[in-house]
Amino acid sequence: MFYDKTITAILSDDFSADFSRHSDFENYKNLFKLYDTLKARQHEQLTKDLVYRSILNNIETGVIILNKTNEEWNVFLMNDYFSQHFQTPRVSHWKYLKKQLPALCSIIEERKFEDFRVSAQIRIDDEESQTYMLQTSGSVTFGQEYYIILLDSIQKVVAKKEKDAWINLMKVISHELMNSITPIRSLTQNLNELAQQETLSEEDMNDIRESVNTMIHRSDHLQNFIESYRKLAMLPSPNKERTELTKLVNNTLLVMTPLLKKAGITINNEITETYWLMVDANQMEQVFINLLTNSMYALEDRENKIITLTAEVRQERTFITISDTGLGVDKEIEDKIFLPFFTTRKDGAGIGLTLSKNIVDAHGGYLNYKSSNEGSSFTICLI
Repeated sequence: MFYDKTITAILSDDFSADFSRHSDFENYKNLFKLYDTLKARQHEQLTKDLVYRSILNNIETGVIILNKTNEEWNVFLMNDYFSQHFQTPRVSHWKYLKKQLPALCSIIEERKFEDFRVSAQIRIDDEESQTYMLQTSGSVTFGQEYYIILLDSIQKVVAKKEKDAWINLMKVISHELMNSITPIRSLTQNLNELAQQETLSEEDMNDIRESVNTMIHRSDHLQNFIESYRKLAMLPSPNKERTELTKLVNNTLLVMTPLLKKAGITINNEITETYWLMVDANQMEQVFINLLTNSMYALEDRENKIITLTAEVRQERTFITISDTGLGVDKEIEDKIFLPFFTTRKDGAGIGLTLSKNIVDAHGGYLNYKSSNEGSSFTICLI
């Protein structure tokens, strides 16, 4: 009787019964041990399921997981964000989901439920259509076929990145302003106290001179900081003209070679072929100067000091690479090097790379950074 009851409970995944009072039944000891082990595993799996569902329901990405049964797709899971954002009830079958979101489902059906990644325009009721990044992938687990659909709002991703960029910029600006304003305020209070005295000693006069000099120095620093910000904020639109790359590079090297030689750096200019670009020559020369200067400082403590310039054309795009044998920056701060006023140099202003990136962006291209054991490199991509 106990044997049949226990086996039935195991087969039906019903672990609500408690057989502990029968634990002294020697003949069923292993059976009850199996029952308790499977019961513990079921509780552990339920806990994991709750955690996974909680995670999926708290991310701002639409998630749907489909499960295939008898050649038909059923909705295995739909997270809260998807249901709320797309105003979709928690349906159980694909055909019902298709009625709610025909634009989404038709894209997936056209691609026959294969793995893909594409941007898609989706309209919700009478609202304006939004652009989403749609990514899908299929998997088979223990003979069960699953299909995962992920939807990210591109507008939301861009807005978040813009917000993060502004927060980082405000932190830097606040830091720089406080570094100048705090000592200036302290010195002003000190001067005000000295001004209240009827007579001033020689020591007091020295204090006044030192305070004024410090205030002038901090004011100059603040003025330079604001001027740097003005350069970034008021970057003019590029005046593009048909320009030959080797001419741009040679003009830049005329300016930089004396400085690089003084620093003991070898320049390998491997750009010998003719490449025509539609660029603002003055702005692009400034980009090259900034990148070469950055490499020069990266090589300060290196024995093997080499900077190499290369170029190639792929898929109607010109790739110009400036690489050096320096250590580059730590992986932890790679994503910050293009932020305004971010610098690892004690005397750096932190606008060279930001200005360079803004100029390249304004030309319709992009500036990419890469580091490896052999060194680091900046690649300019232009159409």
